[in-house]
Amino acid sequence: MTLDDLRVFVAVCRAGSLSAVARELGCTQSAVSQHVRRLEREVGVGLVERQARGVVPTRAGRVLERAAAEGISGLDLALRRLDEMVRGGGGVVRIATGGATVRHFMADAVVDFRRRYPQVSLEFQTESSSRGCFEALGDHGLDLAWATLGPPVRGVEQRAVVELPWVLAVRADDELAGRERVEGVELAGMRLIGLPENSTSRAHLDAAYRELGVPAVASDTSVADWDTAILLAELGLGHAVVPALPGWLGPGHRGLRFIPVPALPPLTAGWAVRQWDALSPPARAFADTVTRHCGAGIDIDIDSGGAIDSAIDSGGVRG
Repeated sequence: MTLDDLRVFVAVCRAGSLSAVARELGCTQSAVSQHVRRLEREVGVGLVERQARGVVPTRAGRVLERAAAEGISGLDLALRRLDEMVRGGGGVVRIATGGATVRHFMADAVVDFRRRYPQVSLEFQTESSSRGCFEALGDHGLDLAWATLGPPVRGVEQRAVVELPWVLAVRADDELAGRERVEGVELAGMRLIGLPENSTSRAHLDAAYRELGVPAVASDTSVADWDTAILLAELGLGHAVVPALPGWLGPGHRGLRFIPVPALPPLTAGWAVRQWDALSPPARAFADTVTRHCGAGIDIDIDSGGAIDSAIDSGGVRG
């Protein structure tokens, strides 16, 4: 059993195809099969099943694939760290983020980090969901992932940084625009723009609605991200229940009002990593810089027109 055998096996399990892996590696399908067969001989059990449209791991194969993927990810990370130690200085920090993360949470931190560590490169990989960010940590050997945090994820350490209160985004000329708050039960009768299906934030909201006894909230318009949700709200296509992201507060959206919905528990965002103790000094420095610039989180202050302003609240940051 070699490391190459395990790498090829993991690739086969994820691609579901021997030929696809062969094309990716620039070898023959027979060579890929030999790696898998060698593993099967050593462990004494079948690891993949051939099907009409490719291959799938057996129950034993899934056990080995999961363990091998975690081990390979950790080894690749360690080799990168050793290379950085040998070369000294510089280095690369690789971060998985959502589409709007840099704009809303990291803009000032990136500038600050670049000024203090000019020889360190930053590489951002955009993922469509928190789950995608978590998976990218293992699949692509990334250092950090900024995501909406939720239940524990196997093989991932989560560190909360900021709690985001929920607000209702409405047009400035909407009848609700002058309200100081919206009660959770009032959402049941509203025409809401839906958050992404299968997202952590959507699951968080649905659980909050159930806890409040709010019937399933109907939605005839759905989006893939929060920025699109408030754009559609500004265009009058409905109201949007969204977290109060820093980039929305202030004069940037004069056509909207963001009304607090205090009955909904805040959404937690922050860092996810494979292992904090294994982070390189540049990666740890970047994480700390973003955490510091997130400040103390977001407090909501209602002005006389029903809009919200941001303020620093030392209780908002989680270490």
